[in-house]
Amino acid sequence: MSLPQHYRAILLGLGENPEREGLLDTPERAAKAMQYLCQGYRQSLDEIVNGALFASDNDEMVIVRDIELYSLCEHHLLPFIGKAHVAYIPTGRVLGLSKVARIVDMYARRLQIQESLTRQIAEAIQRVTGAAGVAVVIEAQHLCMMMRGVEKQNSLMSSSVMLGAFRESCNTRQEFLKLIGRSN
Repeated sequence: MSLPQHYRAILLGLGENPEREGLLDTPERAAKAMQYLCQGYRQSLDEIVNGALFASDNDEMVIVRDIELYSLCEHHLLPFIGKAHVAYIPTGRVLGLSKVARIVDMYARRLQIQESLTRQIAEAIQRVTGAAGVAVVIEAQHLCMMMRGVEKQNSLMSSSVMLGAFRESCNTRQEFLKLIGRSN
């Protein structure tokens, strides 16, 4: 059965009529949308980075803040929407700026939970850059919690992963958190 046929079966299962005017093309549109939302499965870290590592004598923290992200919860297939803050401490080379956002997108475009997404991004940045440390904080709202279940509209989930210098040094971690506005 093709993906559009599965969506047609879902519509029938919900008690809808997939032959009514408003739903005639919905199975195809939904299938295309889901393929787009899950395109991270068809991407690799090597493709995303594409050699965009540049020699640098900078050994100070590099931060990319407020990277918007959209992902789908693996438990309910409902969106979670938020932003990622990514930092690393270079050791001889820096990553092209847009590549940080592309790495976030690649992992966000897969079915998963926020905690896993945070770790995947941190480990990918570490693997690509060989940084002395990597820090990732994600803040997101989960529609599975807002639209169903407890229906809490203003809840915000935060998750973090600290590797290397960010894990080992309280000062480094605090500097990062202060620079992203999460600490005094």
